[in-house]
Amino acid sequence: MTSKTTNIVLSSIVLTLIAGCGGQAEKKRGFFTSGSREADQRADQRMAGVEQIRTPEKGGNGQTQEVQKSLYDRLGGDEGVKLIVEDFVNRALEDPIVNWERKGVKRGGMSLKRGASVEWKRDDASVEQLKKHIVQLLTLKTGGPSFYDGKEMKAAHTGMHITNAEFDAAVGDLKATLDNKKVPVKEQKELISIVESTRTQIVEDR
Repeated sequence: MTSKTTNIVLSSIVLTLIAGCGGQAEKKRGFFTSGSREADQRADQRMAGVEQIRTPEKGGNGQTQEVQKSLYDRLGGDEGVKLIVEDFVNRALEDPIVNWERKGVKRGGMSLKRGASVEWKRDDASVEQLKKHIVQLLTLKTGGPSFYDGKEMKAAHTGMHITNAEFDAAVGDLKATLDNKKVPVKEQKELISIVESTRTQIVEDR
């Protein structure tokens, strides 16, 4: 198959995916967009795969260049993502600027719960659950197997009053983790870009 034919095929796939969304792209709300968690996960995973594939081309020596692997594979697959999340969560939980436990944060608004603490009760079970969901989310977003059973991103963080400074501190902790794990710069930029894309769903106090 020629490079031109391959590009046409990829374009057809993308157009088919867009058409299959039934115009839902303009109705995004939080993490899920179509109303079906399973459908969104499959679509997200497929789109991540399409975006990260580079069409093989003939190099100057006449040899075909290697097809780019998904970010998920370049990070080391399931084991690699788990190691990154393990280090990152442990690092962020101890970062007072991130304040993952939301100490001192109260509910606002006009509800009956106004003024109530939103502090997260940290224990072994809750930390493991947190790590599991972050692994699932990053796996899905980097082109790995599509499965995520956590809450919708925006709903999960509503009322926590997370600030830009706190989000920035968490990104800094992730960068420290990636440096510690010797993740190449290219992959670091791609992963941090994915995390950065969730800012509008997580940060409330700007």
